[in-house]
Amino acid sequence: MGYPHIEHHGAKDGVTGSCHQLDMNATTSLLVDCGLFQGDDASIPSGEGGSRLPIDFPLDSIKALVVTHVHIDHVGRIPYLLAAGFAGPILCSEASAKLLPIVLEDAFKLSFSRDQQRIERYIDIVESRLVALPYQHWFTLVATDELSARIRLQRAGHILGSAYVEIDLNYPQAGQSKRIVFSGDLGAPHAPFLMPPQPPERADILVLESTYGDRLHEDRQTRRQRLEAVIEQALQDQGTVLIPAFSIGRTQELLYELEEIIHTKLAHPALPPVGASSLAKSNSTEQPPLSSEKRANSDHLPLPPGERAGVRGRETMPENGITSERAGLRSKEASPAISNDAEQPPLPLRERAGERGQKAAANHSPDQSTTNWPKLPIILDSPLASRFTAAYRELKPFWSQEARDRVQSGRRPLGFEQLITIDSHSDHQRIVNHLAQTARPAIVIAGGGMCSGGRIVNYLKAMLGDKRHNVLFVGYQAKGTPGYAIQTFGPKGGYVDLDGERFDIRAGINSIGGYSAHADQKGLVEFVTGMQQWPTEIRVVHGEQKAKQALATRFHELYPQHDRPPAAITTGGAGDATEQDVLHA
Repeated sequence: MGYPHIEHHGAKDGVTGSCHQLDMNATTSLLVDCGLFQGDDASIPSGEGGSRLPIDFPLDSIKALVVTHVHIDHVGRIPYLLAAGFAGPILCSEASAKLLPIVLEDAFKLSFSRDQQRIERYIDIVESRLVALPYQHWFTLVATDELSARIRLQRAGHILGSAYVEIDLNYPQAGQSKRIVFSGDLGAPHAPFLMPPQPPERADILVLESTYGDRLHEDRQTRRQRLEAVIEQALQDQGTVLIPAFSIGRTQELLYELEEIIHTKLAHPALPPVGASSLAKSNSTEQPPLSSEKRANSDHLPLPPGERAGVRGRETMPENGITSERAGLRSKEASPAISNDAEQPPLPLRERAGERGQKAAANHSPDQSTTNWPKLPIILDSPLASRFTAAYRELKPFWSQEARDRVQSGRRPLGFEQLITIDSHSDHQRIVNHLAQTARPAIVIAGGGMCSGGRIVNYLKAMLGDKRHNVLFVGYQAKGTPGYAIQTFGPKGGYVDLDGERFDIRAGINSIGGYSAHADQKGLVEFVTGMQQWPTEIRVVHGEQKAKQALATRFHELYPQHDRPPAAITTGGAGDATEQDVLHA
């Protein structure tokens, strides 16, 4: 076997389960990510539903694990990796080192045990293994007469702390060297909190993600206006807007932009809504595959308000029967999600639940075409997302300059007054029941980005059958997930299976593009063409086959157009035999 050699233990034939092993020589290797499989990826091909959770590759040569970022499809199998005997260091960025224990604690609870002592021992082990690397800092992994290996993390712009990995390999005795780059997940421009990724100077071998390799995102610069417009139109249905969101990254971006909308409304209260009908009707998740026509629009939906629950000791709210209690906290210690941080807002103004006459009318103009945004409750119902949001606030030095300037001006992008954080399960259930029964206007951001778990499932069970409500997707839905089924079949009057039970979809279904945290085809291409030395080998991974093939085809076109040396491009599909052929000018 020639070295270096790359083995893919995940995300080769799908979008999830990222895990790649770089064999540097016969006895030394590096593992890049160890993620959870989701959706259709979670079953072993031809394995009749067999699980892909166990670690099925030898660990004896693996000297370290590098984590590109803390999304579950990149780190979710780390508990299984440790259980299998991996004892090496876990390398990641400084921000990821703060976030990773939160993710892995949750993964351990879901997969192994909820016993608090076991959890604490496990997290102690994880934290003792973490090696936090500053961006742009070379870290020596191996230094022998036979092999010298060092790695460097660079900003990937995907979520806070995300990185792509540069690996320099030198073989002194053979007089050879290689630069290998693992992209991890690359971000798109104009993301709150983040600076966009800058391409590396060079790469001999590039392992490149391709989640959106066959399409272009909608204009991200106007996505806030589209979000506002969709919500304005949805609220005309006099129901609730449900937004399934991943706990880290997407949730914080949504809060950031909702705060911007509210801030603008307060600064310019007389301004009409931003072209609600025209903007809202032009939205889809992303631009469709580049070779096809734009997809038809889905119906649009509304949302309801709520109260501040689970944030201030035990404050009873007799108006609606919701009790605010700090469930799950030890004695009187502060909630990790609701700390004494200066950004934490007081309780918002409340109106009596279920009074839809004059009270409801106060929230809408006579033609119901505008929304009283300053009094519209934004409900964050995800304890995990609340912990991440608190961690984001602590990581301000890693924010973009724009976001830091916003805080310096006195604004609270992650802790504004209208934000209501739900902690305990009992408060969660009360909110679900209250909104399902009253359909008061509010925005609910609930954990469970692909609707396969998390608190969003209870909202969906209670509200999918009611046409007053709406579901708004702002992220990728993998095939085989309930989110994919709702997004695909909901506009057609279809159904979805949730926890083994069938639910008809009568709620409106909307999707907004521009919120993907992944680069589109243009961004992925620019990551390569921005290098001074283009790769001579590109391994396209982390995508559905059509997305990988479209991206590979684009590279086939670009290399000869730019008079670049031949390259080999593989996608893990049937066409690889021809894709490895040398490109000719």
